[in-house]
Order: sequence, then C-alpha cells, then structure tokens
Amino acid sequence: MSRVPEPVLEVDDLRVSFGDVQAVRGVSYSVRQGEVLGIVGESGAGKSVAAAAIMGLLPPSATVTGSVRLHGKELLGAPEKELTRVRGQGISMVFQDPLSALTPVYRVGDQIAEAVRVHRKVTKEQAAVKAVELLDLVGIPNPGQRAQDFPHEFSGGMRQRVVIAMAIANDPDVIICDEPTTALDVTIQAQILDVLKTAQRETGAAIVMITHDLGVVAGFADRVLVMYAGRAVEVGDVDDIYYRTRMPYTAGLLNSIPRIDRGERQPLVPIEGSPPSPAALPPGCPFEPRCPMAVAACTLDEPTLARIGEGHTAACIRWAEVKGRPPGGRVAAEGERTTRAGRPDQPVLEVDRLVKEYPLLRGAVFKRRVGTVHAVAGVSFDIREGETLGLVGESGCGKTTTLLEVLELVKPQVGRIVVLGQDTARLNAAGRMAVRRDLQVVFQDPLASLDPRMTVYDILAEPLRTHGRHDPGPRVSELLGLVGLEPAHAARYPQDFSGGQRQRIGIARALALEPRLVVLDEPVSALDVSIQAGVINLLGSLKSRLGLSYLFVAHDLAVVRYIADRVAVMYLGRIAEIGAVDTVYDAPMHPYTQALLSAIPVPDPERERSRRRILLEGDLPSPASPPSGCRFRTRCPLFRTLGDAERARCVNEEPEVRILGADHGVACHYAKQEGIL
Repeated sequence: MSRVPEPVLEVDDLRVSFGDVQAVRGVSYSVRQGEVLGIVGESGAGKSVAAAAIMGLLPPSATVTGSVRLHGKELLGAPEKELTRVRGQGISMVFQDPLSALTPVYRVGDQIAEAVRVHRKVTKEQAAVKAVELLDLVGIPNPGQRAQDFPHEFSGGMRQRVVIAMAIANDPDVIICDEPTTALDVTIQAQILDVLKTAQRETGAAIVMITHDLGVVAGFADRVLVMYAGRAVEVGDVDDIYYRTRMPYTAGLLNSIPRIDRGERQPLVPIEGSPPSPAALPPGCPFEPRCPMAVAACTLDEPTLARIGEGHTAACIRWAEVKGRPPGGRVAAEGERTTRAGRPDQPVLEVDRLVKEYPLLRGAVFKRRVGTVHAVAGVSFDIREGETLGLVGESGCGKTTTLLEVLELVKPQVGRIVVLGQDTARLNAAGRMAVRRDLQVVFQDPLASLDPRMTVYDILAEPLRTHGRHDPGPRVSELLGLVGLEPAHAARYPQDFSGGQRQRIGIARALALEPRLVVLDEPVSALDVSIQAGVINLLGSLKSRLGLSYLFVAHDLAVVRYIADRVAVMYLGRIAEIGAVDTVYDAPMHPYTQALLSAIPVPDPERERSRRRILLEGDLPSPASPPSGCRFRTRCPLFRTLGDAERARCVNEEPEVRILGADHGVACHYAKQEGIL
C-alpha cells in the first residue's frame, strides 16, 4: 500500500478579524507536494485575506488566530525575521496585479537576482545568471536582453511571467497564486497557466490557486475549496465539486456560468441577491437569504462541514437533496429565443472600411511626430434590426476604438459609418442629437459611469429632461421595474447598490429614451459570475421584449456565444473572422479564432483534461509597427508549418476577409475548418 505524503502546508481554524468584523471564520485545509488546491468564491468571501494571513502580510490592525504550519512548523506568531526567511523560500506568492508587485525603478533582472540573493549565498554575478535562467524558464523571449528592461517595458502577461519567475527563484514548497490571470486576455491566461504548470514540474511545489474562474479551476486543480462569507462551504476533489455538488451555493456558481461549448441558449440560473456583509451576517446559514432550497431550520444554526464521501464535505443540512442544478432555476421567458433566427433585412449600423490612426509624439515642450498608431485599419461589419453582434479580441486589438468611432457620430478619418440610416459624415448638430436618442451605451464600470452625487431618480430622469420630457417620474418607475429593481429605491445613490444592481441602473439609463441600438462595452466583465448571469439574462430578455439591437464588445467569448447572433473577431485593428456565432465557434477557420477558443477554460474537468490547447507565442505586436502582410503571422501556428512560397505570400500580402460560407468570412490565405470545442 502506497504511503500518502505528509501535507506541506496545513491551515487549521484560521480566523481573521478587523475590529469586530470577521473576514475569515475558521478556514481549514492542507496541501501536499505537487498538489493544486483551488479556492473559489465571490468577491468578499475572504479568499485573499486568508492568503495574506498565511504569508504574514496583513496590517497590524488585523487579528489572526488559528494555526498555519509549513512542514509542521508554526508560522502564526513567528518573529518577523523567521517569516522573512520563509517568504520566497518556503512559501512564495504570485499577486493579481504584477505591476504593483514589481518595483518600477529597478530592472527586472535585478529584482529577480535580489530574490535569489536574499535566500542563497551566491555572488551578484551568479544571481544575475540565475535570473536570466528563470526568465527563460517562464518563456520570456531573449531573456538576457529583457533582464535589463524595466517593468513598464513589459506587457501585462510578460510582467506576470516575471512575478512567477521571482516566486519560483528559490524552489519554494508552496506557491500561493492570488487571481494570477484575472486581468489578462484568454490567450495570455493560457500561457500563464502553462508557465505555472512548468514551474510546478520544476520545483515540485504545492499550489494554492485563488480565483473566481471555475473554468480555470476545472482544468488546473486537483481539489477545490469553495468559500462563502469567510468560511469553507464545500471541499472535495475537483470531480466531486463539479459532478457531485452537494452545496446549493456551489451549484449556483456552476449554473451561472455561460458555457462556450454549448450552442443552444440554455437560460443561466443566477444566484439571487448579494453576498452578506461580514459585519452583518444573517442568523443561521449565511447563504440562507439567497438559497433556493432554504427552509426554516436553515435560520437556526450555521451548518458545519458534513462528510459526504472520502475527502468531500459540504456545509448544508439538505446536502443529500442537492443534485447539481438547484430548484428555482428559471426557464426561458415567453418570447425569449433559445435558437438563433435568420438575419433580418434592415440594418441599424453599417461600418465600411473604417480607419482610425493616432500620431505618435515625442518631446515634452516641442513635440514631434515619430510614428503612427494604426488602431483600426479597415474594419467592415453591419448589424441588422433585432440582432446582436459580438466584437471580440485581445486587449489592444481595436475593439474599443471602433466602438468610440461609432459613438462619436462624426466623419471618420477614412471609411464610412451609417447609424440608423444616417451617414455620420453628413450629420449636423441637430441631426446628431436626434440620432443619439436612438443610440445609447452601457459602460464597463457601472460605478464610474454613474454620478455619485445624483440619486438614481435624477440619473434616469436626466436623459428624459434633456430630450424634452417634463414629467419623468412615471417613466423612471417603469425603467426600474423593467430592469428588476424596486421603484421605491429611486431616492438612493449609486453607492448604495451592489455591482450588479448598479449595472442594471446603467442599463435602465440607456433604455430611458427607447433606443433602437445599444452599444455594450464589456458590460459584465467587472461582475462576479453569479451577478453576471442575472445581467446577461436581463439583456437577453430586454432584447426580445423591446426589439433592441446590440453591439456587444467583450473579451469573454463564452458570454458572447450566449448573447450574440453574429461575432466579429478582431486582431491588431483588422477583422480576422466574422459570421454567425454558432458557425464561427463550432467550425472556426482562422488560426487566431482557433487559438482564442482553445484558450477559454470550460467548467468541466473531464473536458478540460482532454481538450487540445493552441498556445500563442509572445504578445500582440505594437499597432505602431504592425507586421507586413498578414498581421497575425508572427504568432500564427499555421504559418510555421507552411512552405517557403506560402510563407512569402503571408509576409507580403495582407489577406482580406473572404466569404467562405453562408455568412462566414475569414481573413486568411490558408484558412481551413477545424473543430476546437
């Protein structure tokens, strides 16, 4: 019988409080060598606070009790000198924001070398050599040269690689990763996860992966701990958590995720309400006010973790009745489409060969032009009445610039924009005002887009008054009801609402003037998955009920598949592929689209273990100096397999979008159909 290895890290009854507020309430877990533990939950669950407590990084105002043992040695209460020795050597951490984790005034190589010299008796030269080796290990091109660069000269993905290099510099026993891929594009996220797997193979470390992305956990973790209101509510092997869920909260998280591998529009099941404040937890089970299975007994005592099976526990008195999808999940509303219809004839937006360039200037006093940023380089698409077009791609591909060009309603530098039958180049001030009534926008950050000095009533009444409506009261009440909010809450301010509720207010404001076209700029990317599901369902319902058309700009392709009828994939200012969403997702033809789809994690462990990944090398080239010919060729996996003559065509000739099927266009000389999902 094989001997089970001893835990490397043991956390027992960890509690963290700030004054009278308990942020972490008795969390316990252990990880063994080479094991990956995923910790998931909504914002405010206490995940990051618990990690900071383990590392000894909390402020003096925090009170920490319990036990944290590394190889059996207690860390809580240890002297600062001892903790300094352990950090980086015994336990290391990869933070969410790599730019904040790196010192901006020191070269990257020097910072990694310093991490080596703190824990090892090596010379400065030996540490510098080790730094270059680590940069090479995590996939930084030209590591010797890049070691001399400063953090601001790296992209977000490259900076995260540098932080991982620092984390593994001294072969730690445990690596704690706090949302290491949250702010990254899916292609860069896939690279970072691959780097973490490489680092684990090299060091044999245990990994604690803190994330809100259940797709990442499905393919990366061995065991999962689900947190809610500062404590663990379900713990088990990854297959137990995903296929044999026994906690309604876990089931709610899984049911609220849009799946990229599902073409039919199955309604999402959002978790109603918001997580409780740590300062005002409800009696009994903290999840009871939001739970679709709650009974009177749930309000009496807070349930402890009950043993379900080998290594599987859940904090629910009704765990035996949970079957994955909790009761109370809604079915599709009347009139809500579950399949995509054919394209209607009437266009509400036409963009033809749009070009937007910015001058690249240098000089503090006397500025001179040293180049041109080619932000959008000949984009064409249209949106028909009642249709949703998803505009997707990595950061820097030109999505937002395209959106702003449409919203500005002025003559573009090159090309043509027609909004609701009006050519923007011919609009005067009065015409522009009239078009704006039918063209509205919902922004990514609802708190930043809502004036904190105005009540919700004034926010919703403002566009109505601007366009001549003198009695906005009835319409404000109607709008709040339309987006699922109480009309009585109109006297409140934006900061009195949760993130999902604020986004609903932003949507209500966009609908105030009964527009025909709504531009949605990453409307759910800043929300937890449970809140996101409710907003996505709302957008789908409003579109059907009001006959709206959407231009949906996003980087989350799973959300786009759920809500869009057609999708346009952008790369470096150009459209790489465009067509009906099911056609593009089920049979992508452009190598870039194939790489994007393969990089998106699916919340299904079995599928994640068997899927083929296409990892793109490097980062998006600068739009100030795009490659000649095909802009994707420098990262294209297909380009590397071509012969010399075929490569020459990619280098010298820029591909145009060619129609290769019914409503399916691809900008690739050698496009071929390939199933990814």
